[in-house]
Amino acid sequence: MAVVAAVLAALLPTAPAAAGAQQQRWTGTWATAQHASYDPGTSEVTVRIPVHVSAGGTSVRIRLTNEFTDQPVTIGHATVGRRTSGSSVSGPRDLTFGGKGEVTIPAGGQAASDGVRIPVAARSDLVVSLYFPGRLTHVSQHWMGLQTVYWTPDGGGDHAGDAGGGAFTTTDATFPFLTGVDVRGGPAQGSVVALGDSITDGAASTSSANRRWPDYLAARLSACTIPAGVLNAGISGNRITAGTDGNPSAPERLERDVLSQPGARTVVLFEGVNDLSWGGATGDQVIDGMREIARRAHARGLRVIGATVVPYRGWGDWWNEAKEADRQKVNTFVRHGGVFDGYADFDKAVRDPDDPTRYGAAFDSGDHLHPNDTGMKAFADAVDLAGLGAARGCPSARVRLTPYHPSLQTGRATEITATVTNTGPEAVNRVSTRLDLPGGWSAEPAGGTRTRFLASGDSTTVTWTVTPAADTTWGTHEIGVHTSFVQDGRTRRDSDSVDATVTPAPSEVRAPYLTTASTTEKAQYAQNSDQFAIWAGGQDLSGWKDEKAAVYLPDAAPTSGTVTARVVGQTGSGPSAKAGIAVANDLTAPEAGGYAVLTMSAQFGLEFLTDSDGDGRLDTWAGGGSSYHPAWLKLVRDGTAYTAYASADGTAWQQVAAATVPSASGTGDAGLVASAVNLNYPGQITTALFDSFSTHEFSTHE
Repeated sequence: MAVVAAVLAALLPTAPAAAGAQQQRWTGTWATAQHASYDPGTSEVTVRIPVHVSAGGTSVRIRLTNEFTDQPVTIGHATVGRRTSGSSVSGPRDLTFGGKGEVTIPAGGQAASDGVRIPVAARSDLVVSLYFPGRLTHVSQHWMGLQTVYWTPDGGGDHAGDAGGGAFTTTDATFPFLTGVDVRGGPAQGSVVALGDSITDGAASTSSANRRWPDYLAARLSACTIPAGVLNAGISGNRITAGTDGNPSAPERLERDVLSQPGARTVVLFEGVNDLSWGGATGDQVIDGMREIARRAHARGLRVIGATVVPYRGWGDWWNEAKEADRQKVNTFVRHGGVFDGYADFDKAVRDPDDPTRYGAAFDSGDHLHPNDTGMKAFADAVDLAGLGAARGCPSARVRLTPYHPSLQTGRATEITATVTNTGPEAVNRVSTRLDLPGGWSAEPAGGTRTRFLASGDSTTVTWTVTPAADTTWGTHEIGVHTSFVQDGRTRRDSDSVDATVTPAPSEVRAPYLTTASTTEKAQYAQNSDQFAIWAGGQDLSGWKDEKAAVYLPDAAPTSGTVTARVVGQTGSGPSAKAGIAVANDLTAPEAGGYAVLTMSAQFGLEFLTDSDGDGRLDTWAGGGSSYHPAWLKLVRDGTAYTAYASADGTAWQQVAAATVPSASGTGDAGLVASAVNLNYPGQITTALFDSFSTHEFSTHE
């Protein structure tokens, strides 16, 4: 009982204290809100959980929960260490609980480890490993982790102390049992808790990239002289006015997820869209719930920042004029109701100026409710750091790049603009801005990159013409910007980055590759080392049409072997547009026989088409399912027998179908093909991108 009492005492919140004393207390640096459980059906397993901390320190402890279960759980061995890469850890340190290496957490209970000295840098990755001896009857979890979590296979045993990650052969993306990581000995004197729903949880942001809005807020706060931790208490589907067994309402979980967080000083309340849309609540009911949360948080000494409810028109059928009126009523309360200590205008940050009931296109993930990474960043930018009351000495000026998702072509110039805004109360001086580009790229600024003086509320811009190197790989590349300025006599800095997409421009295809097309529209091609692009029209690729464009290698299809390619993506034309691989005795004359095609269609999944009678028409079909990109495609040939396979990762292959092509003889042509299938979309073109193509002949020993 003494151990349990010590654990519970360690979990109790502490009131704000003077700066010198606060450094000796625990401050939350990472958290997640557990809300469900499941039976994994495994025994003797170890899990390895990467966490991206916000604030740094010299000592670490972890907090575990077993709340949503009716059975105890035993952790036989727990470690924490700095992450190197993947599931590997640098110097994992054993954790104890009340001085013991094993802890059993009762059903509904919690546990906190003893502290262990590990220097932890702000915004770095730690790895927590937990070994479960015997049968693991359940896993208490936060299911939307948006982070790869590593498990040993069933019966894998205790690998919590491993530095390498070789034992962790399975993965998922949920956070099991771990509910918090705390630090002490660092400069942070408190933390900010983000209480929210799926948007705060990170839905639609890039997985395993830490691009939730609380992550971006943590990045801003880490630049302050006295920073603060940021704790994510978002749960997908969460509401203010009602909850479920696996998703308690915001007021129901306020004590657990906010008020009891070590070092919590401020809560940002960002909820209400689920209540107003599908939850059936009125604006007054949401406001009443917000009042309750603010009252209880204030009673515990926390500041409360309200966030306005974002637009959601176009998200399913949940929006109507009456619900929009309720949203506006709630937002008026958040801005002017006098209940909150400040507000973050998330609505204003992402709404379309021409239609404020909708997201702006630059911030919309596509479902019209959840923001993309750029929208997540816009939310963090809308938070007044000084108003949080949890950090001091924060930089006044911010720099941001536009366009948010620039598209560039190799060898061609595109304008990229950096805007520096002084959001602080005083002027800043000697503002200098520079662009960071991938190797070989060039940039020319239009005018100077320095500004001597920037008053409070003012902005300055620098526009560069950016040209990617001619051999730049097509795909995503980061463009960064850094600004420095003098604030209160000190040089301060800020930075930003955007993911720029480099797209191909038509160019020559180099030998030994050849091209052929049977489309009415003129086909175009491009090659960049092992990457290929095809711009193709074509009414159809099967039956009586066979209209396509191809990049191919003559006499490269072995009589016994494989043809493999990866389709990175396909855009344009209609849902039946296709891109993939083809073989034939002669791709310029399919009637010569041996003709087979394996493609991924734009919307209708895999399609394996073959010519069964040698007349040059693709007359047999197999496949289906859902479409995905990138898609690995493979044709295996053994004489006249063809077998088609597909894979999402190039490792785990699934057979699509097998067929006999009697007219196949000798070696044949092998290539990449694309067709717009634009019979119902006249004149439209599809663009298909490939980044891998190979052939392999089986030896007699294979």
